[in-house]
Amino acid sequence: MKNRNYQDCLLDPTQVAIVIIDHQPQMYFGIEGASRTTIVNNVVALAKTAQTFGVPCILTTVEANAFSGLLISKEQGVFPQTIPIDRTSINAWEDENLKKAVQGTGKHQILLAGLWTEACVTFPALSMKADGYKVYVVADACGGASKTAHHMALQRMIQADVIPVTWEQVLLEFQRDWNNKDTYNAVMSIVKEHGGAYGLGVEYAETMVQQ
Repeated sequence: MKNRNYQDCLLDPTQVAIVIIDHQPQMYFGIEGASRTTIVNNVVALAKTAQTFGVPCILTTVEANAFSGLLISKEQGVFPQTIPIDRTSINAWEDENLKKAVQGTGKHQILLAGLWTEACVTFPALSMKADGYKVYVVADACGGASKTAHHMALQRMIQADVIPVTWEQVLLEFQRDWNNKDTYNAVMSIVKEHGGAYGLGVEYAETMVQQ
């Protein structure tokens, strides 16, 4: 059996870029079968993860001024100086400005999160795969028009070798070692604010240590 370095199997923040697609009010209105507030929590956590580890994070919207509204403020607030790339195409990969932005990062591993899973995530995921990128979908930072739509979209992408992950998995995979002190405090802050029961556990543990 050919030996393979296990490190190559894990996400490395120096090798990836993140694209967050269409987290806009009108798109949230159409989500069924998932908690909108949970998706907001997860995508903001993903954005903060990108910021913490210096990962390029490209924001894109569709018909922001004509139909879908501006990017949600909690996400925009993580990158206040970043102007989302607004498009008309359902498939973000068919927008030349978005494609140039991704190519400009020089990264060939792309993490996608967006609304809706069955269209605005699936279409660019499959298109990027066809163009030679290694693509991951952050499943819990996506939402579909129904549970079935979200699930079947994930299945379609998985069959095309798109890799499903979750935002917390990305955070911990980037951190890798709790001795990485440069990012430790920021990671703990993200966990406590966005990590649900895990975050509560961290707060409890800190309280016990201080006693």
